[in-house]
Amino acid sequence: MRKTWLAILFALLAPSSVIPAASAATIIDEWASVQPPPAPVLKPAKVDPKTTALLILDIVRQGCNAERRPRCLDTLPAVHTLLDRARAAGVMVGYSLVRGATAADILPPVAPLGGEPMVTSGTDKFLGTDLEATLKAKGIKTVIILGVVAQGAVLTTATEAALRGFEVVVPVDGVSSDSVYAEQFTAWNLLNAPVIAGHVALTRSDMIGF
Repeated sequence: MRKTWLAILFALLAPSSVIPAASAATIIDEWASVQPPPAPVLKPAKVDPKTTALLILDIVRQGCNAERRPRCLDTLPAVHTLLDRARAAGVMVGYSLVRGATAADILPPVAPLGGEPMVTSGTDKFLGTDLEATLKAKGIKTVIILGVVAQGAVLTTATEAALRGFEVVVPVDGVSSDSVYAEQFTAWNLLNAPVIAGHVALTRSDMIGF
């Protein structure tokens, strides 16, 4: 009897019984057949100026220029107008820089004023910085996040903000990348990723009310 059970156990553990003989097609195999989902509907976002911060991520000359990311330059008018409206409403404004950049590298249309906080980090602007402490010290509950790169700083920082308990508003006309696919992926992911879905609102800069 013991030999019989041992034989069954060995049979069950044999590679041929654990690993299928033929694997299913991967996403790489099916890449060309994938169809994008319908575009999300942008919704108005009404925020409280006293508990909201506008975070402008990495709009610096090193990465926002005609050679590397011309789409970033296209966002500047919308970002500039939103920045003016936010300041007029008393919204906290903060900035981030890529490593090696300084405040002087931020493009003039969206340049900071004296006293507006700034952090320097990689894609996650919370990592290794005092961003969360600064926001919470000001009683911030909602962050408006825009900038470059969509699939980098914007996606990562928005995700982290939601995971840290903030509500997140992302105006898509203020977000850019190297390609439209990266921007599309970012928009989809922000609305569909587990946990953060429901804490991120996609909108347009002129649909944000203070």
